[in-house]
Amino acid sequence: MRVCIVGCGAIGSIYGAHLAMHDGFEVWAYDTDANHVDAINQNGLALKGEEQCRVHIRATCSPRDIPTCELGIVATKIYQTRPAIEATAHLFQEGLVCCLQNGIGNEEIIAEYVDQIISGTTLAGGHISAPGVVTFDTRESTWIGPVDDRVSMGRVEALAALLTETGLKTQAIEDPKGMKWSKLIFNAAANPVCALTGLNFGDMYNQSGLRDLMYGLAHEGIEVSKGLEIELHSNPVQLLDKAAESATSHIPSMLSDVLHKKNTEIEALNGGIVRYGDEVGIACPLNGVVTSLVKGVEDSW
Repeated sequence: MRVCIVGCGAIGSIYGAHLAMHDGFEVWAYDTDANHVDAINQNGLALKGEEQCRVHIRATCSPRDIPTCELGIVATKIYQTRPAIEATAHLFQEGLVCCLQNGIGNEEIIAEYVDQIISGTTLAGGHISAPGVVTFDTRESTWIGPVDDRVSMGRVEALAALLTETGLKTQAIEDPKGMKWSKLIFNAAANPVCALTGLNFGDMYNQSGLRDLMYGLAHEGIEVSKGLEIELHSNPVQLLDKAAESATSHIPSMLSDVLHKKNTEIEALNGGIVRYGDEVGIACPLNGVVTSLVKGVEDSW
């Protein structure tokens, strides 16, 4: 199977490396970071942490270099979704596209360009530690489900089994929206607190005041999900407590972005919760404050 990873950051690299380690996969990666792409092509893609490996995949900044693929895994930042899928949609006209991004709204953008879409949510975590090198921080589950009836549950189940065989535990679910919102609330609670303090997840969690702020952000998101009549797949507060046991040294993506002075996903995470809260008449003052604070940090660069 020929696969293209669209956005070979931490999650994209973790998935690309696991697929490349197994026979039967031809793995390509599209990314706009030329230094990362060059390092992958020269030295291979290296994983550290939960998995130790170095694999050879074909990486490029030019989608024209990539042949037609049977599967696309989109793992870009949400603000990169449209340009990324515009550049690569021609690769997947007969194939599946699995969206593994944070936030909400990515699938709707992708659907403007391709027909067969699977929505995915992963609790696996990592961070780029050097060009061509990714630290795999947390080995957790992934959930995938069809966006609409153009993709059957049989195909979703087959992909889940395939990914699980590579070492990435994946469950097929009929309604992916509940898990997508569970992860959204999880990220919106933890990521900005780490980004604003410079602390990894474990150090942030161990400070009672910051932990209370994290819980407050989560509870606002939970109330919004109730207002939207979305049944959460998992309790975000319990996910946060579990992460404190298994992901103590994890550097959330938003903290990594701030450390590297890159744009964050704050508008798609906490800003999204605030906007949906406004739609259903639920105030989210904490999410509003951290959105403004992180945007202020971005403006300072």
